[in-house]
Amino acid sequence: MSDGIVIIPTYNEIENIESIIRAVFSLPKSFHILIVDDNSPDKTSEKVIELQNEFEGRLFLSVRKKKSGLGTAYVHGFKWALKYQYEYIFEMDADFSHNPNDLERLYDCCVKNGADLAIGSRYVTGVNVVNWPLSRVLLSYFASVYVRMITGMKIMDATAGFICYHREVLEKINLDRIKFIGYAFQIEMKYRAFAKNFNIQEVPVIFTDRTKGQSKMSGAIIKEAVFGVILLRIRKLFNQL
Repeated sequence: MSDGIVIIPTYNEIENIESIIRAVFSLPKSFHILIVDDNSPDKTSEKVIELQNEFEGRLFLSVRKKKSGLGTAYVHGFKWALKYQYEYIFEMDADFSHNPNDLERLYDCCVKNGADLAIGSRYVTGVNVVNWPLSRVLLSYFASVYVRMITGMKIMDATAGFICYHREVLEKINLDRIKFIGYAFQIEMKYRAFAKNFNIQEVPVIFTDRTKGQSKMSGAIIKEAVFGVILLRIRKLFNQL
């Protein structure tokens, strides 16, 4: 039994799914993986089922009926991981924008450095992003500046989606009250942890844009993040988080 599980949400990731699973399982540290698939038309889940025969007891799959957003996929995965008593619970993308080798660094940040929440940060030591157009880099970077201004958090990469949580963080956050599903979900999770005074640390990583498959970014997701931050701050002021 591993003490750490990596949650990977998928929708049409057939080009990446086998490679990312094998990359995680090749690490010296033993992790388990939970794939949360939103009924991908490209049969991502069928490939995972095939690989489960090879990685029995280490690779798990939960298929949802439809595409319901990144945030709800992670909340689904968090509840699953808590049910099965994992101590360290990770968020990671399927497309190799997050380097699987950095999982061990996030794990060590929690286990050895005492972090309750370890963030794989693109901006804590400058701008460590590869293959993004300048417009996307500026949007992401200044989104975190905006979040710091509104919320008072000192986190340099507030929208990061490469994270290790100690289970206590997810137990203390009321997952049923998570409101947002896109970019804003990542901000909301960090803000709720911040509001409960958990120890949040950033680990510098290099983010590399996907080379296979398609990005799920949209204008609606950006809009949710812009207005969501203000709503989160207001709820905290009125003790309604």
